[in-house]
Amino acid sequence: MIKAVSSLVVSIAAAAAFLVFYWNDMGTAALGVTLALAVAGAGAGLVFWAHDLMRDEEISEDRGSLASTEEEIETFLESFTTGEKKIARRKVLGWMIGSAAGLLGLGSVSLIRSLGRSPLPVLFQTVWRSGTRLVTPDGNPVPATIEQGTMMTVFPEGNVNATASQTILIRVDESKLRLPPGRSSWAPGGFLAFSKICTHAGCPVAQFEKTVNILLCPCHQSAFDVLRGAAVVGGPAGRPLPQLPLYIDSDGFLRARGDFSQHPGPEFWNRS
Repeated sequence: MIKAVSSLVVSIAAAAAFLVFYWNDMGTAALGVTLALAVAGAGAGLVFWAHDLMRDEEISEDRGSLASTEEEIETFLESFTTGEKKIARRKVLGWMIGSAAGLLGLGSVSLIRSLGRSPLPVLFQTVWRSGTRLVTPDGNPVPATIEQGTMMTVFPEGNVNATASQTILIRVDESKLRLPPGRSSWAPGGFLAFSKICTHAGCPVAQFEKTVNILLCPCHQSAFDVLRGAAVVGGPAGRPLPQLPLYIDSDGFLRARGDFSQHPGPEFWNRS
């Protein structure tokens, strides 16, 4: 009895601590220890209960006289009272097991929070607008003087934390451009801007092979030809990187003509 109660107390306390640690982001080490104690305590409590309080032994004796003596009546009453106490103890254990199971269940349901928010519609609501100036992650405006072969990450001015709007800026030889129809004016001076979110699985496209003008996604090796509007030339990506139309203002800084040519991110994020 004592072993079962002690084990269940440990399980309940650990499960409660797990919930507190989880919702206060206390770290994976604390979560692992408390979850292990909660599960182990519940399991040990059930084992001790089954071993000590739910014996399945069979007892038989010869049948004697049906008449009861005073001594037998006293023995019966004593056994009846003892059994009543055991039943009460089992109720307490039942409540404790229920509490432990409930807390563990609540912890399991709470883990849904770790899946994060749905990418819709946040990833499709970029803040690029006509006239928005391109800035570095530090918030500095980007002049139209960077050298050919340079790649950098830029954001809309005033929104350097806008995940859906993160953009790759590259400068190439303007004479080599073979952009899709209608985009001839989108790359002034050889400046090209594409969404940094890979259209395969949403990884950040982070490598540029300037000798062949290819953008690479390090996650699954999707390759995009920047001279042809980031058309897919290798890997599992299913469509080009969305392109951001650009122009150079009177002060010599790069600005957007509008939003991306398509929604950023993997195609499957846009399916209902």
